[in-house]
Amino acid sequence: MMTKKEWHLCLEEMDNMFPDAHCELVHRNPFDLLIATLLSAQCTDKLVNKVTSSLFQKYHRPEDYVAVTLEELQNDIRSIGLFRNKAKNIQALSRILIDQYDSQVPADRDTLMTLPGVGRKTANVVVSVAFGIPALAVDTHVERVAKRLGLNRWKDSPLQVEETIMKKTPAENWSKTHHQIIFFGRYHCKSQTPACHICPLFDRCREGQKRYKKGLVKREIITEVN
Repeated sequence: MMTKKEWHLCLEEMDNMFPDAHCELVHRNPFDLLIATLLSAQCTDKLVNKVTSSLFQKYHRPEDYVAVTLEELQNDIRSIGLFRNKAKNIQALSRILIDQYDSQVPADRDTLMTLPGVGRKTANVVVSVAFGIPALAVDTHVERVAKRLGLNRWKDSPLQVEETIMKKTPAENWSKTHHQIIFFGRYHCKSQTPACHICPLFDRCREGQKRYKKGLVKREIITEVN
């Protein structure tokens, strides 16, 4: 398994590669971010942003989402995967926010997780991005990168990945680290075509070394010209 020192060296490289990594879900406020993150489950941020570009013009507050029929909301997000269930959850959580929280999004992960359709990942994203509270959300990119590098075992759960990264990363860097791992996984260590041949983490990567030994990876050797 990867040591804390090795992990910090990996984080330094990710920081060099993606110093401006950030949340790519377009939002105006914590409520928009909550809706966008809920919609992003099993869906790309790019598609979510395409849908919310018009959705957020029509809906601004929880009251707006409960003022329409479920069928109308479903139609507004129809291109999103699992749109029926997501529309149902959006209306249900909007009613709870209106009735119990004065239409405001709670800045507490455990409270957020009591809302319909809001899991640990979504709650972590909201408290981290919207409220600046140290948290580390584990999505498919974070989980894949952690396991490929050897920070976690392949059989570890997302919660175990979260706990491992938090244990080996200073709390003040959790949010930044979350975004940089996502960028690394989304744009470099991709699911189907990881850029192992030019990866600065190759020498420390368990999966990269395995692919190299199997002849699946050819390293690009760059020589300096005097």
